[in-house]
Formats: sequence, C-alpha cells, structure tokens
Amino acid sequence: MRPVCNIAVELIKSRRAHSSAAARRVGGEMCKELKTKVLRLLPQNCTGPSVHQEGHTDGAEVLSCMVKALKEGHVVGVPTDTIYGLACLTQNSEAVKKIYDIKGRNKNKPLAICVGEIHDIYKYCKVKVKEALLADLLPGPVTLVFERSEVLNTDLNPFTSLVGVRIPDHYFMRRLCQMCAEPLALTSANISSHTSTVAVHEFQELWPKLAVVVDDGPIGDHSRLGSTVVDLSVLGKYSIIRPGCALSSTVDVLEHKYGMSEDSGKNDLV
Repeated sequence: MRPVCNIAVELIKSRRAHSSAAARRVGGEMCKELKTKVLRLLPQNCTGPSVHQEGHTDGAEVLSCMVKALKEGHVVGVPTDTIYGLACLTQNSEAVKKIYDIKGRNKNKPLAICVGEIHDIYKYCKVKVKEALLADLLPGPVTLVFERSEVLNTDLNPFTSLVGVRIPDHYFMRRLCQMCAEPLALTSANISSHTSTVAVHEFQELWPKLAVVVDDGPIGDHSRLGSTVVDLSVLGKYSIIRPGCALSSTVDVLEHKYGMSEDSGKNDLV
C-alpha cells in the first residue's frame, strides 16, 4: 500500500483533454456540461513534517471534492489496488446509467460495488461465509460475489440476484466509501472490451465525461488483469468467475484454510 499519512493534491484543469481529438470524439454533449478536474495524489514522507507546496492542499480537500461530485450524481475516475476504475453512487440510478453509457457497456453485464469496511458488506449482501474468511481476502484484489440484499438499488444489475463486492487495498478508495456512507458502483476505466488502464492518461479520452479524475500515478499491478472474482453465494462452495490477478492465493485460502470445494458448474455472472 502506498504511504498515506499525508496526501497532497494538485488540481489541474483538464482543458488539454477537452481540446484533443479523442476528447472531441468521446466527449459529446457531456463535455459542455462538465469541466473535469484532475486531482493528483502526492504521497509524502510519513515520518517527517508536512511541507507546504505552492498549489497543493491536503487530502481532505480531494476527498471533499470527490464526495461532492458523487453526491451530485456524477461519474468519477479512481485508482484502486489493481487498475483504474470508474465509480458512481450505487444507489443513484441515473449515475449507474451514466457509467454504462460512458463505457459503451452491455446493459446485461453487471457492475461490482465497493465498500470501505467488512461490516458494510453485510448491509448489501447475504453472506454465507465466516467473517474470518472475508478478513483473509479483504481488503485486497478480490471481488466476492454473494446474493444481494433488498437494500441494494434494484436498478443496479436488475437481471441477477447476485452482486460482487470489493474492498480495494487502497486507503483513498476505502476512505471515499466511508465518507459517502454508501457503496460505490465500480468498473474498469476504459471503453468496454478495451484494455484495462493502469495510468490516468490511458483513459484520457473518457475525461470529458467525468467530473473528477484522481491520479495516483502508475498502479503497481501492470498485469492489467483486475481483481479475482469468486462466487461464494452457495454454502461451502466457490466458483471462479474471473481468474484475475490473485487466483492462486485466493483458491489457497478457500480450499486449504476453509475447506471449500469448487462448484465448476456455476459460473454465470461475468
């Protein structure tokens, strides 16, 4: 995990994105409405004093800006522990629709939700595994799929009774979820079917459609595989939906520590 004792930010108006050919192609009408901000996270030395830098402010302002944008129904670009993502408030149906439109994503493909703490999972999912198992896998590069609870927005993935939930091993994302006091709908920051992104410039063509983009530099997982997605909705069984970047370690925990067996016939949430 990156140092987070002090997080500084650099606010950059992304006028370059608006003037680029890619931005004109993708931006459309939303480009007229949004003036995208790029918030650059700059980790500082946790053991030393915070040094004022001209044009910078503390991490609280970044979080405040992000929460405001999300509460207003916008979609934002965020870093995670695996790849960059697009996020909005799960309980906001219009914002969820925007994510699909921005990505050009098939409406029958689900979005995962992202929460800040393990206890939040129980509000939105019907959990059939021990809490210790959740703690062994989360926070981390794993998406766990459970039956959804009635509290979750019915417009989110209305075609399935299941939902995938993430707690990224990323301080900023966890704190953002906590401050929003509700889950974020989360998907990769790219045009649907295109390569996943590990740096903000790689999805610059989407910036005009986003209210805020948080730049945390290049993400360490250059495999671009994203999280490992595992279905735990059947008692005592697991099913790998997407191998992702943490397959081996996830299966090891499920089988060797908790004695679960693979349900190879169940793999319908992609």
